[in-house]
Amino acid sequence: MSKSILTAALIGISTGLFAQTDSAGIFLQKGLAEKQSGRTLESMKDFEKAYGYNKSDKQIVGELAASYNDMRRYGQAREKYQQLESLGDASANTYKQLMLLSFNMHQLDDVIKYAQLLKKVAPDEKVAYYIGKANYDKENLGDAIKFLDAAGKEEPQNAEIPYYIARSYADMNNFKLAVPYFQKAIALDTTKNRWIYELGLIYYGMNDDKNALKTLLEAADKGYPKDNEYMENLGVAYLNSGELDKGLAIMKELLQRRPSDMSLLDMVAQAHYDAKKYDEAIGYWDQILALDKTKASALYMIGMSYQKKGEKEKGMALCDKAIQLDPSLASHKQKMEMPGM
Repeated sequence: MSKSILTAALIGISTGLFAQTDSAGIFLQKGLAEKQSGRTLESMKDFEKAYGYNKSDKQIVGELAASYNDMRRYGQAREKYQQLESLGDASANTYKQLMLLSFNMHQLDDVIKYAQLLKKVAPDEKVAYYIGKANYDKENLGDAIKFLDAAGKEEPQNAEIPYYIARSYADMNNFKLAVPYFQKAIALDTTKNRWIYELGLIYYGMNDDKNALKTLLEAADKGYPKDNEYMENLGVAYLNSGELDKGLAIMKELLQRRPSDMSLLDMVAQAHYDAKKYDEAIGYWDQILALDKTKASALYMIGMSYQKKGEKEKGMALCDKAIQLDPSLASHKQKMEMPGM
């Protein structure tokens, strides 16, 4: 290639690069003007055109990332902020946006990563909640409690912080420690009827029947839906609190909706048995046997009911038959025959 041809080629390449740079700058300025006027969609399109001409300009990439975020195109926004970081932008805004976008997209490891990077460049930023919640979702409950406890000092009015501490303890079956955090969360946000319902179940797990019933009723008062699950738990709470009529009324209503629910039939039968209403108990256990003739536990309790009615010989024969079907019931028989039982 002659010197003149080489020179012409270099000039052509240089001219093309300048033209691309000029075009990128033109669309960048148009996008900024549209953004200033509040026309988000139009500004995004201009930033996309600018990016098409220059993919390594940090201002263009940053404006495009922000536009995608404003348009709720979170996946694209996150990708562009990551590109911005790879171009050398280690600003607090970039790390904060990456933390928030990763949090919204449930990218848990990245939440922790970007929260830590943000804290390094901006020590005053409140990141403990995001790290704590990410650890909770990763089921790292010890770290979740540690960071959420720190978050409570940063954001004392954030009701979700004590709530997720409560959930962390509850998930570890430490109900006693969970209760005060549930109470604190509910006090901070009284609109969360789901939290009230969960607290009622925690009381139930602690055998605190009085507070379980009170809290379940409060949840419904605050608008928690009275679906089958709620009504079953409410019925059990009434039964456990000694309010047999209210509990059984709820259970019988549920049986109309779920007539073949073996667990529900057994609870209703057991409630009648505990109330010394043995004929009614036998009737419900008979329904279980009609659904499953191999249900030895139902047959055994029918036998116990007959014994309680005074028909000892008939009852014992039924219990023995049940034990033949399920030998594990023999230990139950021994327990029932202990003095005072």
